Amino acid sequence: MLTVKTLRGAVWSVAARTSSRVIDLVTLLVLARLLTPADFGLTAIAVSLISIVEMVLEVPLVQALMRLPRIEKSHLDTAFTLGLLRGGVIAILMMLAAWPVAHIYDDSRLIALILVLALGPIARSLASPAMVHFFRDLNFRVSFVTAFSGKIIAALISVATLYAGGGYWALVINPVVSIWIPTILSYVLAPYRPKLSLEKLRAFSAFTGWFTSAQILTAFSWQYDRIFLGYNVEKAVLGRYSLASDFSVMPTESLIGPAMRPVMAAFATMADDRRRLGLSFLKAARLTMFIALPAGIGIALTSDQIITVILGSQWSSAAVYLRWLSLAIMFTAYYQPVYSLCLAIDRPNLLVQINIFEVASKIPLMTAAFYEGGLLLMLYARVLAAVALLLVSAVYARRVLGIGIAVQMRNLWQVSLSCIAMAVAVFTLQEALQRVEIGALAQLSAMILCGAVVYAASMHICGFRLHSLRQ
Repeated sequence: MLTVKTLRGAVWSVAARTSSRVIDLVTLLVLARLLTPADFGLTAIAVSLISIVEMVLEVPLVQALMRLPRIEKSHLDTAFTLGLLRGGVIAILMMLAAWPVAHIYDDSRLIALILVLALGPIARSLASPAMVHFFRDLNFRVSFVTAFSGKIIAALISVATLYAGGGYWALVINPVVSIWIPTILSYVLAPYRPKLSLEKLRAFSAFTGWFTSAQILTAFSWQYDRIFLGYNVEKAVLGRYSLASDFSVMPTESLIGPAMRPVMAAFATMADDRRRLGLSFLKAARLTMFIALPAGIGIALTSDQIITVILGSQWSSAAVYLRWLSLAIMFTAYYQPVYSLCLAIDRPNLLVQINIFEVASKIPLMTAAFYEGGLLLMLYARVLAAVALLLVSAVYARRVLGIGIAVQMRNLWQVSLSCIAMAVAVFTLQEALQRVEIGALAQLSAMILCGAVVYAASMHICGFRLHSLRQ
C-alpha cells in the first residue's frame, strides 16, 4: 500500500535526520563549552555565505529524476554532469569571493574558512545519482545509513581537532566531513559509473529554471539576518544569535523536513486526483503543525533553562533570541507541505511567487525594525513575517487544491487548542518552580514532562489519533 510505504519512508527519513541532529547536538555541546561566542560568530559569517551560494546554485536533480516515468542511464549521466558543473561553479565563486568577504568583515581568517567550507557543497554535488532509485521506491533507509555514518565520523574528527588545539576549525571540519562521507557511501550503496553527458538536459531544464529562481529568493531570505547582523553587531553577539537560530530549527528540521520527502513522492503519484491530493495535503499540514506548534511554543517557554543547562552561563543572553526565533520557525513550518505540493505537481513557479512575497515583506520589515529598535525589535519583526508566510502559503494551497483558508485553519483546531492548554500548564508550573529551590536541569525536565503530558492528553481528548493519518 502506498500509504504504508510512505509512512515507512517517512520513519526512515525522520530517523536519519533525527539521529544526525542528536549527534550534531552532542557535538555542539562539547564545542560550545570549549569555544567562545566570537568563534561561532566568525564561522557563522562563512557558513552563511556558503549556504547562500549553495542554495542559489541548487539543482534539484533528485526531484527532477523522480518526476520521470522511466529513468535511463543517460538521465543519470546528465544528472551527474550537472552536479559536477555545479560543484565547479561553487569552487570558482568561493575562490573569487573569499578575499572580498574577508575585506568587508575585516578578518583575514575568513579566506581559509570559506575555501575549506566550500568543499562541503562541492561533495554534495558529486553524490551518486543512482540513489534516486531508492527514493522512487520510498526506501529512505539508505538515507539513515549514509547520514548517520557521516555524522558519527565527522563528530569524532571535529572533537579530536578541538582537543588537538584546532580551535574554531572544529566548527568547519564537522560539516565538511559529514557531507563527504555520505557522498562516498552513495557509490557503495547505489553503484554508478560516472559519464559526462547532457543528452537529457531537456528533462531538467524547465523544472530547474523555476526551482533555481525560488532557491535564490529562499537563500537570501533565510540567510539575510546573519549576513546583516555580521556587519552590524559584534561577532560574539552574532555567535549567540546564530547558535540560538540553529537550536530553534532542530525540532522542525529533524522531523518535518525529512518527513516531507516521502510525502512529496506520494503527492506525485496522486497528482491527477485533486480530491485525493487535497485530503492528503490536509493530513500532511496537520502532521507538520502537530510537530511544529508544540515544539516552537515549548522552546519559547523554556528558552532560559535550555540555554543554562545545555550551553552554560556565557551563552545566557542567547535565551531571548532562542525564544523569538523558535516562534518564527513554528509559523514558517506550514510552508513545508505547500513546498512539497508545488514540486509534486510540477508547479515550482508558485514557489517563486511565495518567495517573492516573503523577501519583499520580511527583509524591509526586519531591516527597519533593527535600525528603529535594535536586535530585539528585529526578532519581533521576524515573527510577524513568519505569520504572513503561513497565511500566504495557505492562499497558494487554496489556489492549487481549492481548499479554503478557513478549512485549512480548522484542520489545525486540535493542535491549536492543545498547544494553548500546554502553554498554560507549562507557564503555571514555571511560576510555581520559581518559588522553590530547584536546579535549572530539574526545572527544564519538569516543564518538558508537564508540557508533553498535557499536550498528548489534550490531543487525545480532542479526538486526534495518529493512526488517522494512515487512512
